[in-house]
Amino acid sequence: MNQFSGQKSPSFQGNWLYALWKFSRPHTIIGTSLSVLGLYLVAVAVSSTKFADIHFGQVLGTWISCLCGNIYIVGLNQLEDIEIDKINKPNLPLASGEFSREQGQLIVIVTGISALVLAWLTGPFLLGMVVISLAIGTAYSLPPIRLKQFPFWAALCIFSVRGTIVNLGLFLHFSWVLQQSQLIPAAVWVLTLFVLVFTFAIAIFKDIPDMEGDRLYNITTFTIQLGQQAVFNLALWVLTVCYLGMIFVGLLRIDAVNSIFLVISHLVLLVVMWWQSRTVDLQDKSAIARFYQFIWKLFFLEYLIFPVACLLA
Repeated sequence: MNQFSGQKSPSFQGNWLYALWKFSRPHTIIGTSLSVLGLYLVAVAVSSTKFADIHFGQVLGTWISCLCGNIYIVGLNQLEDIEIDKINKPNLPLASGEFSREQGQLIVIVTGISALVLAWLTGPFLLGMVVISLAIGTAYSLPPIRLKQFPFWAALCIFSVRGTIVNLGLFLHFSWVLQQSQLIPAAVWVLTLFVLVFTFAIAIFKDIPDMEGDRLYNITTFTIQLGQQAVFNLALWVLTVCYLGMIFVGLLRIDAVNSIFLVISHLVLLVVMWWQSRTVDLQDKSAIARFYQFIWKLFFLEYLIFPVACLLA
């Protein structure tokens, strides 16, 4: 027995933190973190500001606010989908019983309030971005609206937040921090359009392995309407359009972007993506899940590759 009965063991604390990590949906946390870093680097690249002149406290506050908002959105979705997740994603903390519903509610409330307070303290553009993102995330999951029931609106929620609101909101916020013009340059519009279309592919692909639970609980998705193969092919061609679009932009030689780096990097990723897609067995849920995580890795890479292309210009 623990000598101090009132204290929780290190093992318990470790298990709780791991459950919280799973609750936060790590791939979305990584994506959010890289979007903050990437838009910061782009804002620096298109301005005359030097890294040494930046107030990194602002960047840290922005990052924590966005992380809290991320956890609020994915946590609320899990609270409303416990029974569905017991079929589709039984390893999630609420579905597996690692967290009680009350614990999940407390985490969602605390992170939602924290996101808003930190954004309010950090800057007006960040506050606007966080308010809009949380409102859409709430409408996506929470009855009676629950837009995730409708495939078009569900996809629109996901790619509008990840694609448009986050990218433009973060760039405007960092422009405000750097005290530069609020005009949005062509390079940022290019990144925003790429992520917007890319996130549409993520939005439709994520439901491919979840047909069983979605059908049982009357959640209509493109996968249920069109079939796994059709949605897989659609997502693959949407991603192909994204990469071909970036290659075309590189050939146009727009300002503030290194064209050679942009073309070569996206051509390589396009080839790798198609090579990986050849090994996916749509009858194997684990194979589908691996390719879905691979798509997220491509998403992560864009927030590193594109800022580097801007810094090299």
